[in-house]
Amino acid sequence: MIKQKVAFLGAGSMAEAIISGLLSNKKLTPEQIYVTNRQNKARLSELKELYGVHVNTNHEQIVKSADIIILAMKPAGVKEAVASIRSFTSENQLFISVLAGITTEYLSYLLGHNAPIIRTMPNTSASVGSSATVISPGAYVHDAQLQIAASMFESIGIVKHVKETDLDSLTAIVGSGPAYMYYLFEAMTNTLKELELDEQLGEELLLEMMQGSINLLKATSDSPRTLYESVRSPGGTTEAGLQVLANDDVQRTISTCILRAAARSKEITKEKSTIPKNAIR
Repeated sequence: MIKQKVAFLGAGSMAEAIISGLLSNKKLTPEQIYVTNRQNKARLSELKELYGVHVNTNHEQIVKSADIIILAMKPAGVKEAVASIRSFTSENQLFISVLAGITTEYLSYLLGHNAPIIRTMPNTSASVGSSATVISPGAYVHDAQLQIAASMFESIGIVKHVKETDLDSLTAIVGSGPAYMYYLFEAMTNTLKELELDEQLGEELLLEMMQGSINLLKATSDSPRTLYESVRSPGGTTEAGLQVLANDDVQRTISTCILRAAARSKEITKEKSTIPKNAIR
C-alpha cells in the first residue's frame, strides 16, 4: 500500500488506466488520488463519478498537497503545463512522467529545481492491466522512490527497469508495438469474408490462436523459428503461407517498421527536449 498523495496532471486514457489499476490492486485509495486538467470539467466529473477520486481544475490546490505528481498531459503541452505548476512544486516531491519524447533532464529544466523525476513508457494495454512498462530514473531519484514508481506501474502490467538512453528505441517496441499487433490482426480478419467464413466466429478463433501462440512463446525456451518450423510440413498449408511471407520479405518489412519508429522517437525527443543554450533556471 502506497501512503503518499498522488496528483495526476492530465485526465486522459492513460491517466485513467493507471488510476483504475492502482485502485483495483489496492495500491491507493480514492482519497489519496487527485486529478486535474486544463479545463475539461466534464472529464474530471466523469473520473470522480467512476472512481471517487478528488478532482479540481485549480492546479495549485492539487499540486501543492501532493507527494507524487504524475505528468500525464499531451507531450506537446508539457512546457505550458509545467510552467503553470512550477511555483507550487518543490524538490521534496516525486515526479513521474508518462510523456513520450520528454527527458528527465528537460523536465528538471522546466521545473527549475532538482526534484526526483522518473520517466516511464507504458502502453495502451494498461487499460486491461496488461501494459509492458519500461521505467528509468533521473539524476536525483533514490532507490525507495524508484520502488514506489515500479509498484504503481505493476498495477497495470509488468515493469522493466532500463537506461533512459534506451527509452527512445524501446518506445518503438513497447509504445508503438500494440498498433502493429492490431494491424496484423486486421489483416488476418480481412480474409474472413474472402474465405466466406462467419466473421464473429473467425475473430474469436483468431484471438484465441494469437493468445495461445503468445502463451507458448512464454512457456518454452524454443526460438520463434523452431516453433514455426514445427508447424510447417512439406507440401502443407503452413509451408504455402510461409513461402508467401518469405517471397515478400515480410520479416525485413517489420524490422524496417520498428527501426523507423525508433528513429522517429529519437527525432521527437530531440525536437521536444532540447534545452536552449545558455538557459538559466
